[in-house]
Amino acid sequence: METKVAVLGASGRMGTLLERILDSTEGLVLHAGLTSSSSLEEMLGADVLVDVSRIEASEAAVPFALEHGLDVVVGTSGWDEQRIERVSGLVPADRALVFVPNFSLGSVLGTALASVAGRFFDSIEILEAHHDKKVDSPSGTAVRTAERIAQAREHPLSAPNSEQEARGQLVAGVPIHSMRLRGVVADQQVFFGGAGEVLTIRHETISQEAYVQGIRLAIAHATSSNGTTVGLDGVLGLSDLLGRA
Repeated sequence: METKVAVLGASGRMGTLLERILDSTEGLVLHAGLTSSSSLEEMLGADVLVDVSRIEASEAAVPFALEHGLDVVVGTSGWDEQRIERVSGLVPADRALVFVPNFSLGSVLGTALASVAGRFFDSIEILEAHHDKKVDSPSGTAVRTAERIAQAREHPLSAPNSEQEARGQLVAGVPIHSMRLRGVVADQQVFFGGAGEVLTIRHETISQEAYVQGIRLAIAHATSSNGTTVGLDGVLGLSDLLGRA
């Protein structure tokens, strides 16, 4: 049985990659490629919407897709905890909504490891770099990492001099510093400072091939589950594993 996929953000970097994946993956077929000039009705008839657009378009498209019976995979940055909580109430009982800030398996493992390390250090900062065409900052992956670290801790973090602009954007008590550079795909470093030591957890994406397996897994999860899943770690079952760590 074929799964018909609509892609929102089809003309962008990730949208182009998605269409290539759909063309080369048995059981998946492109139903519609939507751009900024497309009507949302073009996705109707698809089984699942994969959204890799911008937050403004995503906030309109995700509720529309759920209302019209599509499962949804969201790879668009900007979906923080508050936005996710609001839209999760719109998910029908027999549909799935999957948020994936980063489709790279290495990246999600880096975030998972950071959430474990975050329990043991009180001085934590994130430095993330992406290509110069990325319009949002901080990245969704960095936001997700900071939130996961905060969730894993018993006590909230307090970064020194966080009111100063040069200290980065504060997310869940963690300063995030963003760089946008030509030649970079994606690079995230999480620094943990302790007495006499610094631990660094780093993940670097060399090419978009890093996203292929995660995209396939996210689509399969959306079409075989119900409710809201946040993060590729939820797709992989890492949350339960880390809960025992």
